[in-house]
Amino acid sequence: MLPTENRLRRREDFAAAVRRGRRAGRPFLVVHLRRASPRSESGERTDPHAAEGVVPPARAGFVVSKAVGNAVVRNLVKRRLRHLVRERLDVLPPGSLMVIRALPGAGEADHDRLARDLDTALQRLLGGPS
Repeated sequence: MLPTENRLRRREDFAAAVRRGRRAGRPFLVVHLRRASPRSESGERTDPHAAEGVVPPARAGFVVSKAVGNAVVRNLVKRRLRHLVRERLDVLPPGSLMVIRALPGAGEADHDRLARDLDTALQRLLGGPS
């Protein structure tokens, strides 16, 4: 299970990651990552829930549509993705927002294939070795 402080819940946070973050597409996943910026261009804090001077932890959210499969398949995909992200939280910069969108083939993909796609996407977004 993904810890509560690392969960993306607000619509505005999902929108910020998708609209203003970088994107990496893979066969089964699309990963959107917005790195932390304590203040926006106009000077206000980008996370209204964070205390002044405190960088919030990295947070992740998931989008798994009906195109992936029925409710059982969608929940299985979400559980797998939450588990994979929990193991990779330490590589995300503090305060970053990540949204993982499962593509239609994700329902048939096994755990290892989802892990490879997530790792490859994170390497592209974080600038790690290819």
